[in-house]
Amino acid sequence: MKQAAVGFRVHSGWSALVTVCLEKGAPLVLHRRRAHLVETFTYTFRQPYHTAERMEREEARRFVSQVRAQAKDLAYGAIHGLKMELKELGYQLNHGALLLAAGGPLPELEKILASHAMIHTADGELFRESLLHASERCGLAVMTIKERELLEQAANTLRLPRPSLLRRATELGRPFGTPWSQDEKFATLAAWLALCSAQYRRRKG
Repeated sequence: MKQAAVGFRVHSGWSALVTVCLEKGAPLVLHRRRAHLVETFTYTFRQPYHTAERMEREEARRFVSQVRAQAKDLAYGAIHGLKMELKELGYQLNHGALLLAAGGPLPELEKILASHAMIHTADGELFRESLLHASERCGLAVMTIKERELLEQAANTLRLPRPSLLRRATELGRPFGTPWSQDEKFATLAAWLALCSAQYRRRKG
């Protein structure tokens, strides 16, 4: 089977997913979708730490835990479903790339809820963690890339200047129409980078 990789660019409550393969060394987009990571797509659940800030601590802990568990299940359903769809088309989805924010590890809940900046960060991290967890369940090897480092890392690995990378990512999305925003473009570059990195590791191995 041909190899494919999926790139994730996450927002609060949802993620862009773009799947890429290589045809004669050139990237080809196989699939794109926007996966919801909450069942009820409202501010309450899409911004779980913001919601928890207004709750008593034990209630807040239970609420965040509930949203996290739901996000993991929904992420698993999205990735597993994608993997099965691609298998029917003759592609094996074994690799992924997740774009990260710039922040470091988060502290315990009490400290998060005491800082509005950390609340914003924690909302995004909850959904990124759900995708990492689901990817592992689905057998995907996922590389993580800080978003601010994506273009530099991709330029070095793929040996293309940044403007060419962005033009290529735009062109790859034309057959799909809208939405093909920065979310899809960055997810595409991340998946392309994951595939090329995996090929390099196999050759070295």
